[in-house]
Amino acid sequence: MSEIYGKIIHLGIDIGSTTLKLCAVDSNGRIVHTDYRRHNAGPAHVAEEALGALRTALGDVAVSATLTGSVGMGYAERLSLPFEQEVLAAAKAVRHLAADVSTFIDIGGEDSKMIFFDEGRVSDMRMNGNCASGTGSFIDQTATLLGVETAELDALAAKATTVYPIASRCGVFSKTDIQNLLARNVSKADIAASMFRAVALQVVSALARGVEVKPRVFLCGGPFAFLPQLRRHIGEVLQLSEDDLVVPQYPQLVPALGCALAQAEGTPASVSELTDRFRLTASAVSDGTAATASALEPLFADQADYDRWIDSKRGFEVPQSEGLPAGDYYLGVDSGSTTTKLVLVDAEGRMAYRDYLFNRGDSYSTFRSAIEKLRTAAADPAGVNIVASAATGYGESLLRTAFGLDHGLVETMAHYTAAQAVDPDVSFVLDIGGQDMKAIFVDNGSIRRIEINEACSSGCGSFIMTFANQLGYSIGAFAKLACFARHPYDLGTRCTVFMNSKVKQAMREGAEVADIAAGFSYSVIKNCLFKVLKLRTMDEMGSHIVVQGGTFKNHSVVRALERLTGHAVSFTDYPELAGAYGAALYALKKS
Repeated sequence: MSEIYGKIIHLGIDIGSTTLKLCAVDSNGRIVHTDYRRHNAGPAHVAEEALGALRTALGDVAVSATLTGSVGMGYAERLSLPFEQEVLAAAKAVRHLAADVSTFIDIGGEDSKMIFFDEGRVSDMRMNGNCASGTGSFIDQTATLLGVETAELDALAAKATTVYPIASRCGVFSKTDIQNLLARNVSKADIAASMFRAVALQVVSALARGVEVKPRVFLCGGPFAFLPQLRRHIGEVLQLSEDDLVVPQYPQLVPALGCALAQAEGTPASVSELTDRFRLTASAVSDGTAATASALEPLFADQADYDRWIDSKRGFEVPQSEGLPAGDYYLGVDSGSTTTKLVLVDAEGRMAYRDYLFNRGDSYSTFRSAIEKLRTAAADPAGVNIVASAATGYGESLLRTAFGLDHGLVETMAHYTAAQAVDPDVSFVLDIGGQDMKAIFVDNGSIRRIEINEACSSGCGSFIMTFANQLGYSIGAFAKLACFARHPYDLGTRCTVFMNSKVKQAMREGAEVADIAAGFSYSVIKNCLFKVLKLRTMDEMGSHIVVQGGTFKNHSVVRALERLTGHAVSFTDYPELAGAYGAALYALKKS
């Protein structure tokens, strides 16, 4: 096979924050093989798979490999392979593919860049800083908010009739705008198109910074490869025609192609030999011999330690009634920005029924569906008498007006009421939800201070969920890995967008996914204690700490709080239902 394609195959491998791209060319610069895979924080293993596919396609040929990408630098050093800065690699590919290009725009998973050419030479280049707004991860987060796959956004945007303003300067601020649009029943199609327009505006304004973007414009990166509607919006923002835009055959592979075309000096190796080198690197990571310098204290020593800890938390379970027989009940509903929680308690305050539903942008219909499910669950629906009801949360006003609920109460009071039911002597309540955080300081049974996060969602449930999904894990699996990490990686106290660079650094250093997951558990608590609450000493919380919110279903986060504060923490078996449970108890008290 090597005779067909030339004496040696030149290989470019681009390992970015979320994907691995491989491009092989022969000595004449012809592309003979490509690959594109998400690496889910396991670049070495995925590189093995990609090289295996290369060997199947071309045979065990001799290759000269060059690496690029935000994670690729660390692997280039570890494997003693040549490294090409990705902007320079991309510039080489652009000159090879389209010599008449004046401007190059690349959108990656967590970064974006713009290169300006003057008579074929690079005259200027710009890259985004530590903020991931206007990048692929920004687009992924929007898909998560809309409850669709990223690939579905393009088909939705094609059906849009209106474009709304969305703040794209920060992923955190954009969530608020999108949630407001969902609450106004704006179609997902219009929101998808609005997000694409926001990304286009952000990329142009953040990178051009006064420099004229001249045609022809070369578009590069996975988002441009797989989302044609994004290409359309970038053209409209720049007021360019389709002929002014250059979209190569493989927009997502451009830096990898540039590396291959560079044909850097290096000792050729067979595909098998290169695969073995990646395998040894992966083994070093699995053996825990890498990335231990920044390690924090393990959350649990082993499974036995975890089991003992679970046993120590017995006794804080929410009291339950058996079934849903005919009788008097009290309804509590917590209508949040992304979920609706419903709890029914009996006259003794025991939980008789519970439900947890995602809103999908429609709080009204979600609550109506929850009530219908409640009726179905009752053996005798007519015998279930709801004496009183109370609502709290984001959609409190809407549900009270639409369904005639009896009471409304602010979220802090609902959560405090639930915490008192768990521990009458509670001194501090910490609730961490999907996008918000509440802290209640209690002194002798009276609330003396309340803290709520404002524009930043770092340290919230969506913070962990976003990164878990980017790394290819469910939030539950991610948290379970964290519990047994041997060397939790210190990710510090950074906001969501700045955290991207820290995670990339961890991957470059060979950190295991479990160590990164444990690092997130620590980071959530550090953000809360030191950025939001700005605690001077841990004594401010007292010794009776109760935690609530879906984030604390992750035992790794609970344990991280204990490790950092030195205090034991109480939590129920349903921390995500605390607001609804408190509202139900409030309805019972007021009846």
